[in-house]
Amino acid sequence: MAHIACIEDLRRLARRRVPKMFYDYTDAGSWTETTYRANTRDFGDLLFRQRVAVDIERRNLRSTMIGQDVAMPVALAPIGMCGMQHADGEILAARAAEAFGVPFCLSTMSICSIEDVATHTSRPFWFQLYVMRDRAFVERLIDRAGKSKCSALVVTLDLPMLGQRHKDLRNGLSAPPKPGLANLLDLARKPKWGLAMLRTRRRTFGNVVGHVTGVENMASLEAWTSSQFDPRVTWEDIAWIRRLWQGKLVLKGIMDIEDARRAVDVGADAIVVSNHGGRQLDGAPSSISTLPAIAKAVGGSVETWLDGGVRSGQDVLKAIALGARGVMIGRAYLYGLGALGEEGVRLCLEIIAKELSLTMGFCGVVDINAVTEEILTRRRGANGSNYSPNER
Repeated sequence: MAHIACIEDLRRLARRRVPKMFYDYTDAGSWTETTYRANTRDFGDLLFRQRVAVDIERRNLRSTMIGQDVAMPVALAPIGMCGMQHADGEILAARAAEAFGVPFCLSTMSICSIEDVATHTSRPFWFQLYVMRDRAFVERLIDRAGKSKCSALVVTLDLPMLGQRHKDLRNGLSAPPKPGLANLLDLARKPKWGLAMLRTRRRTFGNVVGHVTGVENMASLEAWTSSQFDPRVTWEDIAWIRRLWQGKLVLKGIMDIEDARRAVDVGADAIVVSNHGGRQLDGAPSSISTLPAIAKAVGGSVETWLDGGVRSGQDVLKAIALGARGVMIGRAYLYGLGALGEEGVRLCLEIIAKELSLTMGFCGVVDINAVTEEILTRRRGANGSNYSPNER
């Protein structure tokens, strides 16, 4: 579409088309949203070295992530309630990712079930796991992911309890939305969204309903969900999951060098430097500022990826330059999904790929796998601190 030039255009369109409670669920952080804003802001503190008179005609974006060939080193991150941004959202996003050639990761708290997504795709996808109090349910989820031929298990570690998300609390977030005057008025202004949701049977948490005894309606689902996030999870639980899961294991939510080393010790194939998009611990540093030290600490013993604040192909390139092997995008593709469904996710990926390729060329590099911190210069912050390690 001619009027869609960047991810921000998709965001603006999504804001007009998605009901407020679900748009805010996507486009918000916890508490004061300081960390949420830092995730994007700190990319702006990194500057590129512009190079000239280099043959940049043929540029390669293809790479691998945990042994999987990818069209570019980008994966669609797991997002809860993706199917509330657009009817059948997880299926649409998975199909767009498959067609483009990048991985899609399905959330435990998805609207479309593991089996549903597997039925509507032809290639393996990844599954994200929350470690719930009900360990028997966790075992069944892992078994279902295996039977659906998921090629990687992504365990999220930074949600043992929910961060305080003010917008979600004020909006009375639920799936499907609860009846009420404010919600009904908002839904009346989003007729395309409403009609699409009426045409689908997928309106609640597909991986839970029908798979947990006693969870048969919204009341029982809410009670079960609120009691299931487990603050007792330790590295022993991750070791237990490693024994259960024979495929690739990714640990998401790593923001500390010591935790990164523990992830290596427990047998992870990749770690994701992530603060949950600024939706958990407000006041934590941005993902991109934490990435270099963690990537250096673990070296080549495990793949290091980045999640948080990525809104462009330039952000992807900066993350790769600072040591990431791959990048996960969340809000960027959700804006596309909310704006235009499957086509919007495709547009998001095309925009990021184009921006990535162009920026590589302007920096004088032609292979994404050969990018190093040498493509960055440094910008001195207001307090005199140096963000980037290179001095030019």
